[in-house]
Amino acid sequence: MNVTHLQRFVAIAEHLHFPRAAIALGIPLASLYTSLDKLEEEVGHPLVNRDKPTTLTPAGAALAKDAPRLIAEAPEPPAAPPKPAGGKAKAAKGKGRAPIVKGQPKPYKKRQGR
Repeated sequence: MNVTHLQRFVAIAEHLHFPRAAIALGIPLASLYTSLDKLEEEVGHPLVNRDKPTTLTPAGAALAKDAPRLIAEAPEPPAAPPKPAGGKAKAAKGKGRAPIVKGQPKPYKKRQGR
């Protein structure tokens, strides 16, 4: 089971209100719904009654009891690989004329009259 989905489900179970849970997690509401859908698909049962008022189903209540233990037992995610030293080389993309000739008319170019 994905730990992120479980953490988001625990927030839903605590708040029993989708917008408040999304605000508490600091994620968009659509991401919360998507995570819940994926978790319900993985479990094979609906976990939350989405009618007003929002309630947990029996399967959701059972998972809400076990979720903190499952989150605690989950292995730590692997550390991100170190980034290589140095920056990205950038090519000069026509930055304009050299400072020495700025302000001078271009050779062989007539100035536009008024």
